[in-house]
Order: sequence, then C-alpha cells, then structure tokens
Amino acid sequence: MMQAIEIAAAVRSGQVRAIDLAETCLARLAQGDPFAAVTRVLAERARDEAGRVDAAVAAGRDPGPLAGVLYGVKDLFDVAGLPTTAGSAIYADAAPAAHDAQAIARLRQAGAVLVATLNMDEFAYGFATINARHGTTRNPHDPARLAGGSSGGSAAVVAAGIVPFALGSDTNGSIRVPASLTGLYGLKPTHGALPMAGVFPFAESFDDVGPFTASVADMQCLWQVLAGSPDVAGTGHELRVARLGGRFRDNADPDQLTAIDAIAPDAPLIAVPDIARARSAAFVITAFEGGALHAQALGRAPMQFDPATRDRLIAGALLPRGLYEQAQEFRLQFKQKILDLVAVYDVMLAPAAPCVAPPIADPRIMIDGAMVPARADLGVHTQPISFTGLPSLAVPLRRPGRLPLGLQLVGKPGGEPALLRFAAMLEDKGWTGSTLPVGEMA
Repeated sequence: MMQAIEIAAAVRSGQVRAIDLAETCLARLAQGDPFAAVTRVLAERARDEAGRVDAAVAAGRDPGPLAGVLYGVKDLFDVAGLPTTAGSAIYADAAPAAHDAQAIARLRQAGAVLVATLNMDEFAYGFATINARHGTTRNPHDPARLAGGSSGGSAAVVAAGIVPFALGSDTNGSIRVPASLTGLYGLKPTHGALPMAGVFPFAESFDDVGPFTASVADMQCLWQVLAGSPDVAGTGHELRVARLGGRFRDNADPDQLTAIDAIAPDAPLIAVPDIARARSAAFVITAFEGGALHAQALGRAPMQFDPATRDRLIAGALLPRGLYEQAQEFRLQFKQKILDLVAVYDVMLAPAAPCVAPPIADPRIMIDGAMVPARADLGVHTQPISFTGLPSLAVPLRRPGRLPLGLQLVGKPGGEPALLRFAAMLEDKGWTGSTLPVGEMA
C-alpha cells in the first residue's frame, strides 16, 4: 500500500480520485473481515467525505495534507450520528454522538476520509482485543495469533493494508503493544498533548490518543495534523540517546536487546528504580478510575458486561480511595525521579511488547519465569512509561518473513519531534520499518 502522504499527493494533483479510493476499500470490506478488526463500515460517510475532497480538487482548492486518505478509528471515538459503544453491548443503543471527536474533526479538516470503526477490548481494558461482542482480532502476520490491544482493530487494518493509518487510544500501552505485535509505528504522545474531547475514557490519569502508521513520514504528517505542530521532525543538536535497563531488560525478546545494543552501543544504560512498584501503582489507578466510571452501569446491568472486563471493573470499584490516593502520590514522586534521571537525554530505548504475538489458542506469555495472561501483562514495558506521562513511539524492527517485534523510543515531555527525528534515522539506516504480512510480500 502507498504511504498516506503519497496518496494525498496523488489526490491533490488529480491523478487519483478520492471516491475511487473509497469505493475500492468499501468493496474489500464488503467481502468480509477475516481479522475481526472492523465493528462498523461507514460507507455513506466515506462517500460523502471523498466527494467533498474531489469537489475541492476540481474547484482548485487544496483539500488538505491528508486529501482522500482513508482511515479508521477505535470504537471509542465519537462519530457524529452513531452511538459511542467503547466496544461494549451496553451502549449499542445509546444516543448518537452529536459531534465528531475533536481528533476526527481535525483529520476531516485535513482531507482524510473516515471509513470504519474498529474493534477493541471492551472499555479498552486489556492488551489483547478479545471482545465478547465483536470477536478476537487476528494478527495479519499470522491469523492464529493476537493483534494485541486494546487498539487491536486499529493495528490490524493498517497492518493488513486496508487503510494507511488508524487512530487508537493508549492508557497503559494500548497503542504501543499492538503496534509492536503487528509491525507498525504507534505513538503515545506526551500525556494531554493530543485532543481527548469526544473520546470515551478508561482511566483519565493516563488516557491518550494516537495514530498507527506504516512509515515515519506518515507518522510525522499525522502528528502535525493532530497536534497542530509546525515542528514535525525536530532539528538542532545531535540527539542524546540512552538505553533503559533494569526491568526493561527483563522479560524481553533477545532480538530486542540485541537491536537496542547495536543501535546505540555506546549509550549509557540507565537502571530505572521502582519499576515494579510503578506498574503496581498504575494497576491501582487504572482499576480505581475504571471501576468508578462504570460503577452505576455495573449496579444496573452487570450481566451485559464482558465477564472478563466486569470482574476487573468490580475489583476496581471496591478499591479504597486511600489506596488510590497513595498510588497517585507515589506517581508524582516517581515521575520527578524519572524526569531528573533522563533530563539530559532526548531518546531512551526500550522494548515495547515483551515478545512476539502470542497464539489465540493459548493467549499467555512468559513473565518472570511464569506463564501469565497476555490480556493483562503484554504491557509490562509500556505501563511504566504511561505512568510518567512521557511520550513514547513504538517502532517496528525490520525482520521480513518473521513475526514482528517492536521497540519503544521514549522521550522527554514535549519531545515528540526528537522521537520522530530519531525514528526517521533508524528507518533510513534499515534498522526499522514496517513489512507486509508474509502472505502479501509478493
């Protein structure tokens, strides 16, 4: 599939019509969804938006940097005229959203064409996209394996070449984990850097939105559109790089550690303290905020919840507020320690997901020498980063013919331009880059 920026250039120049791109995608989606990635096809909306783009081109107006580029959104973004379900049957008949989420509005203004809403773990509570209503999203690189979650549908449609980019949300790793498992770039921005208006919350202390793309250039374009930032890739001094050690070097695939050490062999190895405590505190905050958000619905209609989600939300609703407040206090202290520790570095290297995609038939992974549920523990390396609010860009190691593995590029607050600049260097040198699923490489 062409990059989003290439498609937009072809549409703006009149070489390709946006409506033809939309019809081709809609025809593919009409043939079925082998990955259980799509929850709703928005055919009427896609045709209308594509028609508006073509009309602008015909009138000599610039339709925007994403002219005619098709995309999908995780099923927790408000889409005008549709109920926002957050992957749950509970809200299937809710009142329709009056307006698009702010992120969608910015993409529409840039000329992008929304074609589908996408599968997720119910209420974004999980790392696997195992959904009782919509099914388990399958990995395009191996349909017998998970795509990761909770934004698995968003990752799968990009990895399968159905659309050039998609939007997801990341609370504890829900963009970076599926990006790693499906061989994509996935951005969790500095907490609060991208608009959250019109996005169904999970745990507002950590929630962020971000894109999945197959190239750094597309990610740079999406960052500029969504953030309104003129500084896309950053310039200036030579980037200062470190490697995250301690727990970040445990529970990792050996190929990830080899790649990190080869990319930055002379970079200092920083042992981050209290990572296990930070992850535990993140669990407490996530569970408490999620449980509080859904407490009334749990009391009203508990049997309508996905059982796996319901049990975790009930546990969170029963947590004492004092424990939550202690976790938040620890978070502030931990964040300051990390900021002091990494103040002189622009990019810190770490694994993303701890392994390749686990099989759907046995969705468990090895953590600390024991087999544990993937749905809860694929975020072992991403959760501590969310806990600090730092930006993190998942990048796919280039490994054609093998299951994907990803790294995290972690930055300072507001350091997305530096991360994009470093990612572009890695891609240029051949260290990273998205590859098509094996069956589509010809």
